[in-house]
Amino acid sequence: MSSADRTKLKRLRRLERLRGIARQTALVEAARAEATLAQVSNLEARTAALIEAYRLRRNARDGSELRQTQHFVAGLTRIADQTASDLVRAREAADARAAEAAEAERRRAAVDERIEAARQRLARKSAENAQPAAPSSPLGTPLE
Repeated sequence: MSSADRTKLKRLRRLERLRGIARQTALVEAARAEATLAQVSNLEARTAALIEAYRLRRNARDGSELRQTQHFVAGLTRIADQTASDLVRAREAADARAAEAAEAERRRAAVDERIEAARQRLARKSAENAQPAAPSSPLGTPLE
């Protein structure tokens, strides 16, 4: 194996390690985005349940208490609207992080393939160098 071949293989292995680290980082970011999405989704569901519970209340003693409940429900509704837009952003972020993780995996796999191809090339070169070259023409004369 020549020095240039060893250098190239060493460089490919270093690139493989870097791509592996990038893949791990992308997977961690994707997991964080999914966790955020789950939290926002849970918050949206809980807020919707609160709104529904307060809307169904029919035990106001007077108009003031009814108005106070309506203001509270209106505030919860604003929060629910904001949470819905947060949910859209969280879903987009989670999808983007998942796509980045998939791309990082494809890049790492491509380097693996390049390393395997380089190893096979080096193995063939070593095998060719180990065997003596066959003569290009037969030895002797055609009469022999």
